[in-house]
Amino acid sequence: QVQLVESGGGLVQPGGSLRLSCAASGSGFNIFAMGWYRQAPGKERELVSTIGSRSNTNYADSVKGRFTISRDNTKNTVYLQMNSLKPEDTAVYYCKVVYRDGVEYWGKGTLVTISS
Repeated sequence: QVQLVESGGGLVQPGGSLRLSCAASGSGFNIFAMGWYRQAPGKERELVSTIGSRSNTNYADSVKGRFTISRDNTKNTVYLQMNSLKPEDTAVYYCKVVYRDGVEYWGKGTLVTISS
């Protein structure tokens, strides 16, 4: 059973930065894609960013130019660098890993709060 361990959430002021990390246990050889989603209070979970096996990336319009996703295949880890944070970025951020056989795993989430 694959486990995803997320870290890096917290409280930061508007305009600040945070870096989220998500490490997948086990072999990463068959990881196809990794990504981040978020769910704000009272809202549905939404895509933030994904990165494929060839490091091809995808971003939600709301975070383009502010967030950067990256992955370290040697560590089975995906990162999300978040800059110029806004109060509307406040949410629980979830990591997702998709394997080549189509199986998906989700992390338990890490809370990001943007507030002065």
